[in-house]
Amino acid sequence: MDVRKEYNMNWSRLLCGDRIRSYQKSGKSSDLRTEFEKDYHRIIGSASFRRLQDKTQVFPLDQSDFIRTRLTHSLEVSSFCKSLGQNISEQIMRQGLDPEFDERKKAAVCDILQCAGLIHDIGNPPFGHFGETAIQDWFKKHLPRLTFREKALTEVLSQQMQQDLYHFEGNTQVFRLVTKLHFLVDEHGMNLTKALLGTIIKYPVSSLEINEKSGRIREKKMGYFYADREAFADVQRANGTNGCRHPLAFLLEAADDIAYRTADIEDALKKGCITYSRLSEELKSRCEGAPERCRRMIGWLEDKYQKAVDRGYERPETYAVQNWVVSVQGEMIASATESFASHYGEIMDGTWEHDLFWGTFGAPMMKALGDIAYQYAFISRPIIKLEIGADAIFDFLLSRFVDAVIPYDTNPAMPMTAVQKKLISLISDNHMRVYRICGEGKDEAEKLYLRLLLVTDFISGMTDSYAKRLYQELNGIA
Repeated sequence: MDVRKEYNMNWSRLLCGDRIRSYQKSGKSSDLRTEFEKDYHRIIGSASFRRLQDKTQVFPLDQSDFIRTRLTHSLEVSSFCKSLGQNISEQIMRQGLDPEFDERKKAAVCDILQCAGLIHDIGNPPFGHFGETAIQDWFKKHLPRLTFREKALTEVLSQQMQQDLYHFEGNTQVFRLVTKLHFLVDEHGMNLTKALLGTIIKYPVSSLEINEKSGRIREKKMGYFYADREAFADVQRANGTNGCRHPLAFLLEAADDIAYRTADIEDALKKGCITYSRLSEELKSRCEGAPERCRRMIGWLEDKYQKAVDRGYERPETYAVQNWVVSVQGEMIASATESFASHYGEIMDGTWEHDLFWGTFGAPMMKALGDIAYQYAFISRPIIKLEIGADAIFDFLLSRFVDAVIPYDTNPAMPMTAVQKKLISLISDNHMRVYRICGEGKDEAEKLYLRLLLVTDFISGMTDSYAKRLYQELNGIA
C-alpha cells in the first residue's frame, strides 16, 4: 500500500466549503450548521428533489408502491454513501494514510457524500436511462436536418455544442441543474458548496474529450456542458482536482452501483421478471471460478431460502431474496472500502482509472447482478413496450419545442407561428429566466445552442406523469 504523506490532491482543498456565489451575513449567526449540513437542507427542501418521486428507476409509470422510484433509489444511495464515508474515514485515520485527516474531516466527508447521494440522479430525464438515449438519438437524427437562417444547425453550432447534444447525459444535467436551473435566489441554482459540486462530477471531461476505448473511467462520458464551462473550471480550481476525479466521486459511484444493482434484482423478482430459482442458477453460472468470498455469498441465498421454508413463511422466495440483497450490500460496501484504502495513493494522485470494484472479490458479483438485471428486467417485454411508448413522447416533445425555440429571440427576427409562441409560453419561467441571463451578450450561435439546451432542460426536468400528460394534451388525447 502507498503510505506517502503528500499527494497531488489534499483534503483541505477537496473539502472546500465555498460556494460559487459567496455570501456573508453581518453579525453573529445563531445557525450552528456546517456549510455541508446547509447543503443537505437546501436539497431536501427543493422541488427538483421532490419530483424524483415520479421519475422512473427501472419500471416506468409503475403503480406498485413497492417498486423503486428515483427518489427511493436516491435515498438508498445517500445511505450507502454515508456508510462508505464513515468506513473510509476510519481507514484513513487508522492506517495513518493522511496525518491531517481528523474527526472533523470525517464529518465533512460523510455530510458531503450523503448530499451527493441525494442529488446524483436529480438531472435524469423521465422514463429512466432510456430517456437519455432517446434525447441523444433524436439530436443525432435531426440536428443535421434542422436549419437556422437557411444554414444547417451543424454549420452554425461549434463541434462541442453539437457533441453536447449528441451525448446528453443525466450526470451532466445534475451539475447544470444545481448550478443554474434550480432558480432559488439567482442564476446560481442551489448554490451548493464546491466540495459537493466536485463530488457529483463523475466524468471531468468535455464532450470533445470522451474516449470510451481509453479504459480511463474519467473519460467514459462527459461531465459538463459547454454552457457550464466556467462553473466547472471554478469548481476544479477550488477543489484542486485539476482535471482529475474528486476522490469522493469514486465513493458516490460505488454507492450508486451497489444500490441499483441489488435493487434491480429485488424489483425484478417482485415484478415477476425473474424467479428465486432462476436467480440462484444464474448466480452460480456467472460466478463460477470467482473468489471464494464471492461464491460464499451465493450460498447465503440458499441458506435464507431454507430458513424461510423451515419457519413456514408464505413466500420464502421473496423473503430469501430481500434478505440476501441486504447481506450482499454489506459485502459490497466492504469491498469498496478495502479497494479505496488499497489504492489510496493513486486515488489522491488522480491516477486511479477504474471503479472501486475493479480487481476485487466484489467485481464478479457486481457484474453478475448487472447482467442478470439487464437480461430479465431491462429487455423484458413490459419494459420494451413502455420504452417504445416513451420514445414517441420524446420524439413529439423534442420536435415541437425545438421547432419553437429555433426562431425565438432572434435579431433580426425570424417569423414565428402562433403555435410556436404558445409552445414557448409553456416552458418553465425559471428556465426562461436562466436563458435570458446566460444568453446576454452571447453571439447568435451560442444563443441558439442555449435555446436547444432550454428544451433539454425543460424536458429532462419533467416527471414521467407530466411528460405523458403533456404529450396527450398537445395531441388532443382525452
